[in-house]
Amino acid sequence: MPMKDVPGTGRIIGHRLRWWTELPLIVLVYAAYSAGRLLARGDVSSAVDHGIGILKAERSLGIDAESPLNRIFTDHAWIGVPADFWYASLHYLVTPAVLVWLFRSRAVHYRAARAWLMISTLIGLVGFTLLPTCPPRLLSAGHGFVDTMAQYSDYGWWGAEASAPRGLGGMTNQYAAMPSLHVGWALWCGVMLWRHGRSPLMRTAAVATPSSPRSS
Repeated sequence: MPMKDVPGTGRIIGHRLRWWTELPLIVLVYAAYSAGRLLARGDVSSAVDHGIGILKAERSLGIDAESPLNRIFTDHAWIGVPADFWYASLHYLVTPAVLVWLFRSRAVHYRAARAWLMISTLIGLVGFTLLPTCPPRLLSAGHGFVDTMAQYSDYGWWGAEASAPRGLGGMTNQYAAMPSLHVGWALWCGVMLWRHGRSPLMRTAAVATPSSPRSS
């Protein structure tokens, strides 16, 4: 029986959610995604070609926002360092926090939200497999980009390999950049907070989370 609110009581009827069944499911899906992401490593030259192709298309259309933003983050550490902390941290912290909040406080919406997150993650894995893409920060210097994650790595726990903890760069696929799940998960968090949050603080967080700066 599907879960539904009981009007005027604040209670929910139907199949109860159990954390000891939900947690292993989420861990299993994330483990499968992480393993698949590593196995999806494609040819580096193809990934670079795809990245350059996207960059050329953006420049021809006049929508290359990455270059000026990269220069700002590179030239001003007071902007670049917080942006790198934001990029390296929030998808590990905010996404699980929103899931737990939905589970505990918005249970009637939790299953649909969890399914959306999992399906979009698996779609991202398909994208990584079919279209390995070099992000701008990994292109050669001639394209005008600086890897701010590497530039500011002394300030944080990450090394030069994206947001992976220092020394664990081999456990990440840096060419799994299209589509970006940093953006996808942030958008999911924003939509959940906007739809199911009731306070002005929640609405502010809903707008701020998907608008978070990406310095890489």
